[in-house]
Amino acid sequence: MSESIVKVKSFELAIRGVNFYKWLISEKKEFIMSKQFLRSVTSVGANVREAVNAQSKPDFIHKLSIAQKECDESMCWLEILKETDYISLIGFDSIHQQCNEVLKIIRSIIIISKKKLITHKL
Repeated sequence: MSESIVKVKSFELAIRGVNFYKWLISEKKEFIMSKQFLRSVTSVGANVREAVNAQSKPDFIHKLSIAQKECDESMCWLEILKETDYISLIGFDSIHQQCNEVLKIIRSIIIISKKKLITHKL
């Protein structure tokens, strides 16, 4: 089931994000943007978990929509960190690709879920 894939991948992203945050504060001494990144990247998995336990299909879609926004925000913080030379292009590419993969999965689930919701109403 696609929800379990997104659950696993968003959890892996959160773990990687936490480790990346720890590196940023210890090695780069960057505390502000890294904290914003940490909040958004861990929120992705938390909202996916909430979606998995949603009370209805609209609630499921809503929770995944929040996860989508948080994932996109995480990508934004990564882009800022790259452009301000806190992370290299190589370091950026790998985690940004992982965020993008999770974002695509979430978007796909939202689209499919909305179509199913509309079909059920007809």
